[in-house]
Amino acid sequence: MSVVKSPLSESDRKIVGDALQGALVDLIDLSLVAKQVHWNVVGTRFRSVHLQLDDVVDTARQHSDTVAERASAVGVNPDGRSVTLAKTTAIESVPSGWVKDADAVRVLVDALQVVIDRMRQRIEATGEPDPVSQDILITLTGDLEKHAWMFQAESA
Repeated sequence: MSVVKSPLSESDRKIVGDALQGALVDLIDLSLVAKQVHWNVVGTRFRSVHLQLDDVVDTARQHSDTVAERASAVGVNPDGRSVTLAKTTAIESVPSGWVKDADAVRVLVDALQVVIDRMRQRIEATGEPDPVSQDILITLTGDLEKHAWMFQAESA
């Protein structure tokens, strides 16, 4: 049941809804991974990595809200519950305990790459059925790719 009349056909709504739901899960989990590492990073580059991690958290949280609201606008219930994240995330688990700054950078580079790869698939999938959702995914992927570049430069 949907209380929101979708501007999309049922088949297009399914494609777009799956893409937006997947994006929502990836963004929420990315924010959690970055925050966990943020709290536990140690090393000589602590401050710069610590602050950079907060930038990723802010980006992921901002875009997750945009994605969830777009899902609602097309008649799809966004699901950001922890149980849903645990079942559907593709990001590797963060190691427990303190994380050396170089390892923190590697964790974020890996997590960002997983999310970016999946976002690019969603961009492709949503182009025909809903260019509006595709545009949201393109914008957020650009922001994530900028973070990936910065973390890769950090580890060069």
